[in-house]
Amino acid sequence: MPIATASPYTPLTEIAVSQLRGVGKQTQIQLARLNLYTAEDLLFHLPLRYQDRRKLTPLNQLFTGMECLVEGQVQQLHVHRTGRRSITCQLNSTQGYLTLRFFHLSGHLQQQLRTPKNIRCFGEIRMGIHGLEMVHPEIQIVTQTTELPQQLTPIYPTTEGLHQSRLQHCIQQVLELLAKIPDDFYEILPKKIISLFQLGSLKDALLTLHQPKNFQELTQSCGKSPSPLARLAIEEWMAHHLSLLQLRAETKKQKAQPLFAQTELLTQFIKQLPFQLTHAQQRAFKDIEKDLATTQPMLRLIQGDVGSGKTLVAALTALLAVDNQQQVALMAPTEILAEQLFLQFHRWFVPLNIPIVWLTGKIKGQQRTATLEKIASGEAKMIVGTHALFQETVLYKSLSLIIIDEQHRFGVEQRLSLRKKGADIQNLPHQLMMTATPIPRTLAMALYVDLDVSVIDELPPGRQPITTLVMPETRRAELMERIKKICAEGKQVYWVCTLIEASDTLTYETANHTYEQLQRTLPQLRIGLIHGQLKSPQKAEIMEAFKVGSIDLLVSTTVIEVGVDVPNAICMIIENSERLGLAQLHQLRGRVGRGKDASYCILLYQIPLSFVGKQRLGFLKESSDGFYLAEKDLELRGAGEILGTRQTGELAFRVAELARDQALLPLAKQGAEILLAEFPEHTKALIRRWLGYKQAYLLA
Repeated sequence: MPIATASPYTPLTEIAVSQLRGVGKQTQIQLARLNLYTAEDLLFHLPLRYQDRRKLTPLNQLFTGMECLVEGQVQQLHVHRTGRRSITCQLNSTQGYLTLRFFHLSGHLQQQLRTPKNIRCFGEIRMGIHGLEMVHPEIQIVTQTTELPQQLTPIYPTTEGLHQSRLQHCIQQVLELLAKIPDDFYEILPKKIISLFQLGSLKDALLTLHQPKNFQELTQSCGKSPSPLARLAIEEWMAHHLSLLQLRAETKKQKAQPLFAQTELLTQFIKQLPFQLTHAQQRAFKDIEKDLATTQPMLRLIQGDVGSGKTLVAALTALLAVDNQQQVALMAPTEILAEQLFLQFHRWFVPLNIPIVWLTGKIKGQQRTATLEKIASGEAKMIVGTHALFQETVLYKSLSLIIIDEQHRFGVEQRLSLRKKGADIQNLPHQLMMTATPIPRTLAMALYVDLDVSVIDELPPGRQPITTLVMPETRRAELMERIKKICAEGKQVYWVCTLIEASDTLTYETANHTYEQLQRTLPQLRIGLIHGQLKSPQKAEIMEAFKVGSIDLLVSTTVIEVGVDVPNAICMIIENSERLGLAQLHQLRGRVGRGKDASYCILLYQIPLSFVGKQRLGFLKESSDGFYLAEKDLELRGAGEILGTRQTGELAFRVAELARDQALLPLAKQGAEILLAEFPEHTKALIRRWLGYKQAYLLA
């Protein structure tokens, strides 16, 4: 069907993908999986990477691993029907030859290859049985008039069944439409902002990103204007910032029940503590008290380094809700952490006659029924659990406060589901979110515009500094002697592994293998094993045995990363530490140093250690400041790795990269504020352009 042209310049948002040439029902379904419904969606579906097909590589200059375009004549075709069926042939030229290998024996392919002709092949060079070969190359029959591309070839994110060439064909049609549209017709940003920040043309930036002549064009500034990537990143960040400001404004319009201290409950609780609150804890709690005293729902994030006492601040907050005869739900990402939190709150709250229950997916039968009844009746004032807290069968009587621990591990939909559990006709629950993964200031500026943030930047008195050592795995014998000595003195040790079972592709030690090896090497020690595949009662039993000292050495996966508190454990050994990010290593290290004895963290690594691995372990050795390490992690690995790829619930950026573009953030923030104050009518279109079908995530 031809593209509709109701006006000389039809907005790309009004052109459905079905109006493009070659897009039938099946292709529409495939595009929909990528959230591509309109021509504009295709335009902002940007390349993941680029291939350079602008020049031919001589056959005598090939080496393994290179991706290149070659040309020659097909000879010596063989069809192999035994073993794995395949076709091989030789590509010959005056400079040499190359083996081509295909595993799809289609008649069309065989016909193409049987007729002697010149072809061009693009693919990766590998070492085969008989020398260099190219497996499944893209092939093109060439004549004397066939020209080489003048631009880099874009490679787009795709989905099953949607071939790259089909996607490229669709996007090419949209680019042809864009080229005919005047620059200002396609701009959403007002001229004032474009001029003030010297942004240059969005149209030119898009055309360059889809059809760059070279790699330099992508990141090179044009005069005073930013590079094409930066131009789009600024606009995307403006949209993201605006959406979060909008979310905050919408939430603040809602009502929540104010929570004040009604009795002596808080004073009573603080008196029973064997220590005093730090100044940072007191400061954070004052922020919370101020929030809860209003009729607007609190949206506050508490950031605190490992062991800084965030859980105690959460307990003080929970007491304010209980004091007002309201319910509190505390949600943790894992069963181990949920149980640890339940036991801690149980120790604190039972002496104050506060009914507390816990709920996870593993609680079944009569126990589950009884727990659900206590929650529904309002008898249970404090409810601790995992994502089970927002399941359909869980009904609350008066949920006025939600506390989310390690909040970045929850998807936004999960947080939203729990908030809806507490919403009644008049009120939304207050929300307190906590993280022991320090968020770099840059990341916080980009992702948490809608939240108020309090930082607990002070450790409780008495916490021992942790000595961090970096050691190659070849020094295991020396390490065994150290472990023997520690355990002989009545102290305990963690040994953390990064995998549970053996892998064909990774050579790293696994928890099971290490457990068996340590049992053979250290038969005099009581050794335990814990990992995520154990059932909940087994994990609880093993952790309790370690806590009471019945286990000397605990072999574990990273399930003990958060929430585990054993003051007698003074040594943490992390296997294959070069595989983990700084934030996770810092979290694991924080499991020791909780008592009065000097503590150690030993980072074992495989030889050879990469340059980045050396940097990462060096940063950890030199600093115990979680915020400093988070900044370094952002530089080394990017935001997705810090927050947990695809597990964060945060919006993924389509163009912007915090590590690369963080200098642009203040500019985007300023632009968003100008838009909101002076051009509010532009904000909706900008948010739709960049967030589109992800806008639902902003409701949490």
